[in-house]
Amino acid sequence: MTPAQQDKRNTFIRYLPWLAGLVLLAVAAWYFTRPAPLRVQLVKVERGMVEATVSNTRAGTVKPCRRAKLAASSGGQIEHLLVKKGQRVKEGEVLLELWDKDLQAQQRLAQEQLATAQTQEQQACVQADLSEKEADRAQQLKEKGFISAEGLDQKVSAAKISRAGCEVARSQIEQSKSRIAVARAGLQRMVLRAPFDGIVADISGELGEYATPSPPGIPTLPAIDLIDDRCMFVSAPIDEVDAANIKAGQVARITLDAVKGKTFAGKVKRVAPYVLEIEKQARTVEVEVAFDEPPSEENLLVGYSADVEIVHTSHANVLRIPTQALLPAQTAQEAKRVLLYGADGVLEERAVTTGLANWDHTEIISGLNEGDQIVMSLDQAGVKAGVRVQPEASKPVK
Repeated sequence: MTPAQQDKRNTFIRYLPWLAGLVLLAVAAWYFTRPAPLRVQLVKVERGMVEATVSNTRAGTVKPCRRAKLAASSGGQIEHLLVKKGQRVKEGEVLLELWDKDLQAQQRLAQEQLATAQTQEQQACVQADLSEKEADRAQQLKEKGFISAEGLDQKVSAAKISRAGCEVARSQIEQSKSRIAVARAGLQRMVLRAPFDGIVADISGELGEYATPSPPGIPTLPAIDLIDDRCMFVSAPIDEVDAANIKAGQVARITLDAVKGKTFAGKVKRVAPYVLEIEKQARTVEVEVAFDEPPSEENLLVGYSADVEIVHTSHANVLRIPTQALLPAQTAQEAKRVLLYGADGVLEERAVTTGLANWDHTEIISGLNEGDQIVMSLDQAGVKAGVRVQPEASKPVK
């Protein structure tokens, strides 16, 4: 080795530590200033129940199984108001009475006429019996030659006339009884009775006011609004597109705006056989959902707004993911996709075939396996296929 080469070698060896230090410094600077992997929220693909449900398009209403807006059959002045708002009544209990002094007088008159008719009937029938006996004796006398045929005819005719008078008197008794029945019917129209056990929701009249029944086709305020609050259900409008999936007996879940954080079990008890056509509103079908167990601790009131979720199809023990973990599709024909967390921490876009779905869960038919982890935080900036990420949390499907 020449002296020049020896000097170069010594110079290189002398500066080698500095060069190594610079390299280490650069590596350290890159390491500590490199961007940290994105932290994303993951969820495991697990098995569970997936249900296809239908919900109401507008708020439903809690209604009683029986409600009667009552008014007396006849018009008149309210003489006795025997109940108050909020009072519970029994079937057949008198709620109010209208002024009926004239009808009571007509009933008394009919009863007096009946008594008179009964007396006249007794008199006429006794006279008929006597006339028939005289006719029999006249027949015997005629056979012995003591009276003429003309005399016999007179006695027989008088007996027939008396018997006819007896029958007329009896018919007058029946007429009097009918007058009494008419008078009693009139009195019954002046009394309003409860058709079932319930609670008085509202009263529209006061003592001394004049109450009138509703003429046909002209709605008027009822005198008393009676509600049977022992049985309630929810009436809710369902879009006509979903109506074909709904059948009586299907399981439903009821939520009430007035009762936060609770869901009540129910069943579909009726689907209306027609579609409502209301101007400027979507066409809907009215569905009635009954409570399996009416709320006991909560004060359930008629008229509460309510929502129903009706389960028309369910698949148990199937692979499922949160619906929000699906990437938004650009077109209707585009396959459903998810971001799969790979073993090396790099995200992979994976196409999946889906089955039943609702707002919470979507059934996975193919494309994923049980235990796979997929990204939930799709709206996070920078989250896309090919990016290395760091799990923030691994949540099981609920």
